Formats: sequence, C-alpha cells, structure tokens
Amino acid sequence: MRPPRETSAGYLFNHLARLFAQALQERIQPLGLSIGVFPIMLHLWEEEGLTQKQLVQRVGIEQGTMANTLKRMERDGLVFSQRDLSDGRRREIRLTEHGWSLRSPALRIAAEQNTYMLSGLTKEEQAQILALVTKIIRSVENSVISEKEARADRASSHRTNGETR
Repeated sequence: MRPPRETSAGYLFNHLARLFAQALQERIQPLGLSIGVFPIMLHLWEEEGLTQKQLVQRVGIEQGTMANTLKRMERDGLVFSQRDLSDGRRREIRLTEHGWSLRSPALRIAAEQNTYMLSGLTKEEQAQILALVTKIIRSVENSVISEKEARADRASSHRTNGETR
C-alpha cells in the first residue's frame, strides 16, 4: 500500500509548489524580487494601475498581507501609489521604472524554471498537465464563488425572515 502522501492531490500539489517556489526564489533574488512579490508583479506587468483591493482578489492573499507587501515594494522602489484621476478616493498601484525594468529578466527566469520543472515530461504530457491543473483551478475557484454566493443568500434569507417575525 502506498503512503497517503503519495496519493493525496493536496499534498502533492503543495509539495510541488514549494519545490517550484524555492527554486524560483533562488533565481529571482538577485533581481531584488521575492516569491511573495512575484505574483503581484505579474499582475501589474499585465495591467498597471490596479487597486490594493483588486490585487488582493487577484493574488488571493489577505488585505493586511497585501498592504505590508506593497509597503515593502514601495520601499524597495518597485511600485508607487497615486490617486485615481477619475475617482480620487481610489489609489492605484503603479510600477516604477525599476519595477518595469525587471519584467523581462524575471519573466525569462520564470519561463526557464517552468521549462526545467516540466523537462521530465513529453510535450504532450506537458500540455495535458497544464490543461488538467488549469481545469482543477477553475473548478475550485467556481466552487468557492458558488459557496460564497450561497452563504450570502442564506444570510440574506435569515435577515429577511428575522425582519418579518
């Protein structure tokens, strides 16, 4: 019988993610980037001017963690925040010139790391695993969204029922 950790998708995905993160961390550290900053940079390289709230939703970390990370990123000269011209209440996170200059080398390093991590698979297997992992992620994300909506509906129903008593 195989040990549970060899048959647990959660354990295996977590272990693979940690191996990937450790290897990527070693390679991006000379650029002044960390594994905690990298997902934020990816989103800002794709779409600059996101708000802190938007980054929290896209990266999937807590508000407090995001606030602290953005402060460190600002201190390190990667980003700055500015008021949104169309809505002065909002603050947009923008990349500095230095933040933009890291895009090409960081993405190259990440692509090389992806290639290395998948190098033991055929091209067909690589395509399959990426498609399957993407399918799992979408399924989990949809389940989380559905559960949040169901909780909101239940809470609304309880409030409504409580008001009519």
